[in-house]
Amino acid sequence: MVAVRKPTFSGMTVAEFLDWSGDGTDTRYELVNGEPRAMAPASATHAYLQVALARLIEGHLIDRGSPCRTATEAPVVPALSSNANLRVPDLAVTCAPDDPDGRLLPDPVLIVEILSPSNERDTRGNLWAYASIPSVQEILFVHSTRVGAELYGRRNGDWPPEPIIIGPDDELDLSSIGFRVPLIQVYARTKLIRQPD
Repeated sequence: MVAVRKPTFSGMTVAEFLDWSGDGTDTRYELVNGEPRAMAPASATHAYLQVALARLIEGHLIDRGSPCRTATEAPVVPALSSNANLRVPDLAVTCAPDDPDGRLLPDPVLIVEILSPSNERDTRGNLWAYASIPSVQEILFVHSTRVGAELYGRRNGDWPPEPIIIGPDDELDLSSIGFRVPLIQVYARTKLIRQPD
């Protein structure tokens, strides 16, 4: 077993976190209430789903001539305790103008997180941090151990208490970017879809 040093920072600000060079390992972090929190490495299925979603969504935006862009693992800052919180979603879409010097993804409209057994609790804990960002219209959780997703959508300024559950036979409908695709298509190149013999 290899011991990993835990950062000993307390009360770190977003600015300090962005300038922090890490703990000397390849561990990735996000900032939660002033404390750097390690992010678990992704499984292969998690990575395949991230690539598939990015490809499908970005292709859709390009085909529509949309000014919106897809970003993977781009940092966003919640409106709640914004000086001490920075999250790194698996995928996000912004329609804000590009800022070549920007270190944060501005005004995301869609946030996508892929749930893995190693990160599900922390990832779900980010839901209300993401929901506090005024520009966010939808938050999508995609499962990596089964074909399924959960979609939260802001309606008339409010967030529903429960998500829309999307199953293997359902269509994924992201109204924030006008995107529709059978959910099964997202999983097409993963082990979760039975391949023909």
